[in-house]
Amino acid sequence: MRLRGLQIAIFAGGVAGALARTALVRWLPVGSGWPWPTFIANVTGTILLGYLATRLQERLPPSTFRRPFLGTGFCGAFTTFSTLQVEVIRMSRDGHWALAASYLATSLAAGLVGVYLATALVRRARVR
Repeated sequence: MRLRGLQIAIFAGGVAGALARTALVRWLPVGSGWPWPTFIANVTGTILLGYLATRLQERLPPSTFRRPFLGTGFCGAFTTFSTLQVEVIRMSRDGHWALAASYLATSLAAGLVGVYLATALVRRARVR
């Protein structure tokens, strides 16, 4: 029965993450040039995942469903690295090599820095 509960938690988190991503795309439609909705979703999602994973693992009492709901479900559905790949390929095929390279590098760097800072923030709060 526990596996079913985990599946429900991941499913519910995925629904919430997908709805949040859909709202973001509707609020900030995709135009030509820099794909802002995907960039914002991926960077925000990785920062949130770094924060949540560290906080849930190191600061809060153990819970069966919080991490699958928030990490795997919500953040997994909210972020969209497959869309990032498609956008980079599309930019490259259209001859926008510099834009594709800068978008890829900036997305990866911002995500990694965001995870690092979010984790450091949670761990710093713990020390105090």
